Amino acid sequence: MEHPDVLKRFHERFAFILVDEYQDTNVAQYLWLRLLSQGNHNVCCVGDDDQSIYGWRGAEVDNILRFETDFPSAKVIRLERNYRSTGNILGAASHLIAHNTGRLGKTLHTDGEAGEKLALRTMLDDEAEARTVAEDIEGLHRQGHDYNGMAILVRASFQMRAFEDRFLMAGLPYRVIGGPRFYERQEIKDAIAYLDVTLNPANDLKFERIVNVPKRGLGETTVRTIHTRARNEGMPLLEGARALVASSDLKPQARKSLGGLVASFDRWRSHLETMRHTEVAELILDESGYTAMWQADKSPQAPTRLENLKELIRFMDEFDSLAAFLEHVSLVMDAEQDSDGDRISLMTLHAAKGLEFDTVYLPGWEEGLFPHQRALDESGQAGLEEERRLAYVGITRAKKRSRISFAQSRRVHGMWQNAAPSRFVDELPEAHVEVIQSAPAARDYSRYGYGGGGMASREQPTAGGYSSPGWQRAAAYRQAKEQAKDARKASAKSSAGMGGGRVIDAEVVASTDAASSFSVGDRVFHDKFGYGKIAVIDGPNLTIDFEKAERKRVRASFITRA
Repeated sequence: MEHPDVLKRFHERFAFILVDEYQDTNVAQYLWLRLLSQGNHNVCCVGDDDQSIYGWRGAEVDNILRFETDFPSAKVIRLERNYRSTGNILGAASHLIAHNTGRLGKTLHTDGEAGEKLALRTMLDDEAEARTVAEDIEGLHRQGHDYNGMAILVRASFQMRAFEDRFLMAGLPYRVIGGPRFYERQEIKDAIAYLDVTLNPANDLKFERIVNVPKRGLGETTVRTIHTRARNEGMPLLEGARALVASSDLKPQARKSLGGLVASFDRWRSHLETMRHTEVAELILDESGYTAMWQADKSPQAPTRLENLKELIRFMDEFDSLAAFLEHVSLVMDAEQDSDGDRISLMTLHAAKGLEFDTVYLPGWEEGLFPHQRALDESGQAGLEEERRLAYVGITRAKKRSRISFAQSRRVHGMWQNAAPSRFVDELPEAHVEVIQSAPAARDYSRYGYGGGGMASREQPTAGGYSSPGWQRAAAYRQAKEQAKDARKASAKSSAGMGGGRVIDAEVVASTDAASSFSVGDRVFHDKFGYGKIAVIDGPNLTIDFEKAERKRVRASFITRA
C-alpha cells in the first residue's frame, strides 16, 4: 500500500458502505470495496447472482459468489418471495437457472396464483415467428390488454428487423428501447447509402454520408471542393467528384482515392444488370472496405453491427430488385415512430433488465443464437452460464404471460439452413410449459417454399387459417405483390420478344397498369400506412391521403383496394 494515510482518511469518512447491483461490479470496483471496508467493516451488498448478465462489459459474477468468503462476519439474507410473476413463470425460471453450477442458490416463490403456463412455439422461420407474435398481440389487444404491457425481448438486435417490418405492415404501434430502430442504426444507414448511390447517382445526401466511410483520406477540405465544383457546374456531387478526378484541383492522394470510389460506383452499377441485387450488395460492402472496417473494429458493438449487415442482405433477398428494396426502406422510414402513447416495447434482453411487463415474448431460442455462439466460443462454460442467466432474466420480466418461440430454419446468404432448438428449451420443466404446435411436426419444404420460394409461399396458413385483421391485411398485400410480380415478368418477356427494352422497365409498366385500375377517390390499403383515399394519379404513382399517416406518394403496385 503506497498511501496508507489517504486510505485512513477514507476509512474515517465512510462509516457505512452500501453497494447495489453487486453482481454487476467489475474487478476494479471489487478491489476498491475491499480497501474501503477494511476500516469499519460495515458493508451491505444487494445483488442477485442469477442476474449477472454483463460479463461482456467487465462485470465479474465471482465477486458476489465469494461474498461470504470475503466478508465472513456478514449475514446473508435471501429474498426469495417474488411479488411480480406468477407461479408458473417462477417455476420455469427457477428450474432453468438451476442448471448453472456457479450460483449461490435460492428458491423463488409467490403467494399469488399459478397463472398461465409458459407457451412454447416452434415456427417455420423468423418471418413466420414475427407474424405469429403480431397476431397474438392483436388478439390480446382485442381482449382489452394494453400494448404498453407487452414486450418482445430478443437476444440479438438484428432480430428486431422482422418484427419492425411486421408491425408496420399490420399497423401495430411499437417503440424500440435501448437503441435506434433497425433502419436507423449507423451501419444500416451507411449500407443503404452505398446501395442508394449505386442505383441513384444523384443522391447527394447519401453520397456525402459515405464518401469517406471507411476512411479514404477525403477530409472536409476535399468534400467542400466537391461541393463547390458540383454547385458551380449544376451537377450532382458524384458527377462533381468525377470532374475533379479528371482535373488537377486535388492533391494526388485525394485524387486517387476519389477516383477509385467513383470507378467503384460505376462498376457496381453495371453489375446490377447481370447479377442478383443481393450479390451486388455483398460485393459493395466488401469492395468498399465497409465490412472490413467493422471486422477490424475491437469495440463490443462491432460483432452486432456485422450481424445487422448480414440481416440486411438476408432480407433483401425477399425483393425482386434493389429498387423495390430501397422503396420499401423509404416507406418504412417515412412511417412516424415515437415512444409516446400505448405501444409495444421491442428491445434486447440486456436492455430489459429491471423492467417488467404483463406479457413477454422471447423469440429466437435456437442454438447459436441463444445461447449465442460468440459467447460460447469466447468464454466456454462461463459464457454458457451467463447466457442461461440472460434467459432467466428474460422469463422473469413477465408478470402474467411468458411466450417462447424458436424457428426451424433461417435464411443465410439466400440459402435456408436448419436451426436446432436451444438447449434452454430442453431445460424448461414440463410442469410449467405448454407446447403449442405452430408448424408441422414433419416439415414439407416444397409446401412452405424452402429453398426457392418467396415469403408469400411460406406464409400460407395452416389448417383452419388465420382470421386476425393483421393476417388478412398481410394476405391482401402478398396477393397484390404476386400480381405485380407476374405483371413485371409478362412485361419483361414481351419486351424481350420485341428485341429491346430492359427488365427494370417492367416495374414501371406493372405500376402503370396497376394505377389504371384505380380512380381518384377510391379507398385503398397500404401495408405500411394503412387505409386512405386516392387524391392524385400520376402515371405509376398515386398520391394518397392516409387516415393515420397523412398524405403520401407511393407506387400503385404497393396498393390494394380496400
